[in-house]
Amino acid sequence: MEEVILEVQKRIDTGTGSVNRLRKSAVLPAVVYGEGQSPMNLQLPAKEFANLVAGHKGGSFMIKLRIKDGSKHTDKAVLIKEIQHHPVKDTVIHVDFNEISLTKNIRVKVPVAAKGEAIGVKRDAGVLDHVIWELEIECLPASIPEIIEVDVSNLAIGQSIHVKDIILPAGVKVLNDPAAAVLAVVAPAKEEAAAPAEAVEGQAKAEPEVIKEKKEKVEGEAVSAPAGKKG
Repeated sequence: MEEVILEVQKRIDTGTGSVNRLRKSAVLPAVVYGEGQSPMNLQLPAKEFANLVAGHKGGSFMIKLRIKDGSKHTDKAVLIKEIQHHPVKDTVIHVDFNEISLTKNIRVKVPVAAKGEAIGVKRDAGVLDHVIWELEIECLPASIPEIIEVDVSNLAIGQSIHVKDIILPAGVKVLNDPAAAVLAVVAPAKEEAAAPAEAVEGQAKAEPEVIKEKKEKVEGEAVSAPAGKKG
């Protein structure tokens, strides 16, 4: 797994006015939480962070924060805990990080992607059903895979790949139910049979009569004298 380094700065001012000025300057406020430590306030470049997240397709990945504090800097290994978005614009407005130990296993979720084209889809017009889109795994931070690819090339209609069938990198343990289906090929949905032409034609002829009957009743009501009134 490649090392991802994000250069950030320690943030001193924490008031609302200061945070708003940061955002107007394309800088995001952020906080790092660590076990047994006080939260650390940071600020980081918004565009660089957005590109970083987009490049990892929503999966969990370790980041080394290079925190500048004047002429000094310290490194912290972190995972993204939460990304807060603007309720209307949907832009990122705040980021929370969790500091992690490089020597302890952690639990994260990793996206699953199908690789290849299933024979049941290509040959028999079946449909690939993606049942589980991400797997929960346990491993060291440096061993987190960006994505788990599953080869579906040999899947025929009615066949599926389960959690227990997936080969994972060394040191990675999957926590999902081993019997759970991840990907499957199902038969195409059957189209409803078209109504017989004679029935459709008969229905078309019958409809005007119903409309005519209703029309005659409505017109009759329109010319009827109100009850209790003499002509």
